[in-house]
Parts: sequence; structure tokens; C-alpha cells
Amino acid sequence: MQIDYAEISKTIAALTEGETDDVALMATVVCEVHHADDRFDWTGFYRVTGPEMLKVGPYQGGHGCLTIPFSRGVCGAAARTGSVQLVADVEAFPGHIACSSSTRSEIVLPVFNGAWELLGVLDIDSDQPHAFDQNDANGLQKILSDVFGRL
Repeated sequence: MQIDYAEISKTIAALTEGETDDVALMATVVCEVHHADDRFDWTGFYRVTGPEMLKVGPYQGGHGCLTIPFSRGVCGAAARTGSVQLVADVEAFPGHIACSSSTRSEIVLPVFNGAWELLGVLDIDSDQPHAFDQNDANGLQKILSDVFGRL
């Protein structure tokens, strides 16, 4: 099964209406997105918890890395640059952090609130190479903007 971004956006909007707690919103988004697509092996947020530091949670899947500095890995690159990281082959990404040995490709999106402050990143890993494309980036960016842009 592959994610239907239009449909999942409606579902997430209904589930999160009126909610302002960012962790509750993250938990709901992760649950819905993770279970909507067979390509998604690990789906989670890394939250900004200190200067140049990300901390795991909420997430679905196996264990994630507990902390990731902005200076390391795909998640750090998304946080540092404020841009989507679409990685077809994690082995080819300089400085990739292998939180799970099964990960082959990854998409990481920065998460901003309405004041354009970085809340964290959404990280989705797949055990398939070349699992993500621009359609995924666009669909996920819209969900994140709709949910967290109102904070």
C-alpha cells in the first residue's frame, strides 16, 4: 500500500483540530503517516531540545538514535539547512548515522511553527533503496505546514 497524501491530510486535519501541544501533534502525525505506507520502516520526529541538538520522539518502528547533533547525519543536515533531505542511498550520504542497519533510503523534512521557528525534523526511513521521491517531499511538507504552521 502506498500513501494517499490528499486523504491522509484530511484524516490528520480532523484528528488534530484544535490541538496546540506539539508533542501530541507529532505523535498523531507519526502514527497516521507510518501506517499509511509499506515503504515506511521507521517514522519519527527528532525534536530541537537544545542548541544545535535533536532528541528522538515520538516515533513508530524500532529504536531510534536518542540524540543527533545538527552537525551529523541526514537529520542534522535537514535541521542545519532548513531544507528537505531526500536520500536515495544512505550509504552514499557523507556522515550518515546508522541508527538501524536495515535502512537503505531516507527522507527528512524540517518542521517549522507559524513563526518559522524550527521545532525539529520528521525522519522516515525505508529498508528499500530509492524509496522516496519529490511527490513524498511535497505531500509530507504540506502535512507538516498544515499541522505545525498554526502553532
